[in-house]
Amino acid sequence: KKRRKNPPPTPPPPPSFGPSLPWLKRRKVNPTLPSSMNKDMSLIQKNMMTWYLLTLVMRQKLQTRKQQPEETREEWVISIKDKMEQTLREDATTSWERLCIYRVPQYLQENDNKSYFPQTVSLGPYHHGKNHLLSMDRHKWRAVNMIMARTKQGIEMYLDAMKELEERARACYEGPIGLSSNKFTEMLVLDGCFVLELFRGADIGFSELGYDRNDPVFAMRGSMHSIQRDMVMLENQLPLFVLNRLLELQLGPQNQTGLVARLAIRFFDPLMPTDEPLTKTNQSNIGKDKFFNPIADKDKEELHCLDVFRRSLLRPSSKPEPRLSRRRWAWKTRVADKRQQQLIHCVTELREAGIKFRKRKTDRFWDIRFKNGYLEIPKLLIHDGTKSLFSNLIAFEQRHIDSSNDITSYIIFMDNLIDSPQDVSYLHYCGIIEHWLGSDLEVADLFNRLCQEVAFDPQNSYLSRLSNKVDRNYSRKWNVMKAVLKHKYFNNPWAYFSFFAALVLLVLTLFQSFFSAYPYFKPPS
Repeated sequence: KKRRKNPPPTPPPPPSFGPSLPWLKRRKVNPTLPSSMNKDMSLIQKNMMTWYLLTLVMRQKLQTRKQQPEETREEWVISIKDKMEQTLREDATTSWERLCIYRVPQYLQENDNKSYFPQTVSLGPYHHGKNHLLSMDRHKWRAVNMIMARTKQGIEMYLDAMKELEERARACYEGPIGLSSNKFTEMLVLDGCFVLELFRGADIGFSELGYDRNDPVFAMRGSMHSIQRDMVMLENQLPLFVLNRLLELQLGPQNQTGLVARLAIRFFDPLMPTDEPLTKTNQSNIGKDKFFNPIADKDKEELHCLDVFRRSLLRPSSKPEPRLSRRRWAWKTRVADKRQQQLIHCVTELREAGIKFRKRKTDRFWDIRFKNGYLEIPKLLIHDGTKSLFSNLIAFEQRHIDSSNDITSYIIFMDNLIDSPQDVSYLHYCGIIEHWLGSDLEVADLFNRLCQEVAFDPQNSYLSRLSNKVDRNYSRKWNVMKAVLKHKYFNNPWAYFSFFAALVLLVLTLFQSFFSAYPYFKPPS
């Protein structure tokens, strides 16, 4: 018999660039299935085939990229030089001296973006044109129209005035601004007129400016609080000289020096973290006091409403507490190190050392005093906007080199005092803290989170001397012993009564023993 030859081996399949999908072969229509099911199967097969082809194309592109040769050394050096030249061109067009409206650092934003970014209205170029803020633009144009109708002026005068200030205004912002010259000028006019209408309306009344009593924005209603909160955010500012120029166009140049600053302080008064607002006497002295002059220390283009509001918070007391150092930059490296930020012990530990707490009657919430064993702290109001307010004030002090760190010092001092809800509860019992949050735990969490990533030098604080006094008192052993006796053995009136009763009984027992033993040593004659 003839032996059959074995068939030749089948060649190996070509390399696949995508996933193996043998089930994508064309299927025959099954007559036993309904037509709708056959259509669904065909659709599924078509979709999977499309996915397979897309995967194949992407795989081929990736392999092509890997096969591309690396750039030569000359090309690499040329690209490096191009980057260096681009940086030099950007530095040549940037004026660091006038920079005063900063972007919030990323390490501060990580904890709470909502505290730094506006939710209702945008001012300036950083958040201009964002979708969730565009609804307020209609009301900005309403403010412009109202000003033009009230002053009988043309918009051309305002546009020309802002065009002259464009270069100075751009220098106040950090980094290149993507708006064209016309768009940037339009933004200054639109946002500036809106801010001035709010300032003047809060001062003399919106009805006096021509707005209806039930206006949705230009009225002292619930939305005003959200607008005020957005207007004190660091990234949501306009240079003060822009507002001064726009108000000068409306009212004339006579006696307008410092008027915008005074209007701003009155407008932001509801955000003050104290229960004692500015009195009429204090308000009348704002314009006369050099401390409230927004151009007293620096050129006016380096200030904005947040800085003016901060100055109003820090108006000097009659006898301010001296600090160890007023230098903005200490010789030590400024790092965000919690071990370097301990100004004082917490409330519970200070109470155990015999230090007492009481409220100090003043509207300067930062004016803390230590006298005769009492730590006197002014009352602090905490509401839903307090975190955003303090966060932006701290961010400004961190970024602006000519700013002191007084707000940061106060917040870190309170952060050291408050370690638990029990500390908050005791300060509330003393009348030092009043809050509208849900619980004492939320207040403790607020202070503990505010300064997590803040760079701070304790020796460059206005509270450094006070902290040293409290620490010396805390370290005295006699004070600790007195506090332990009071908290553990004399923590209620019955303990005092029992102690005095036992003391009287002990004295009577000693007298009885004395008179019983006396005849033995000296018998009667």
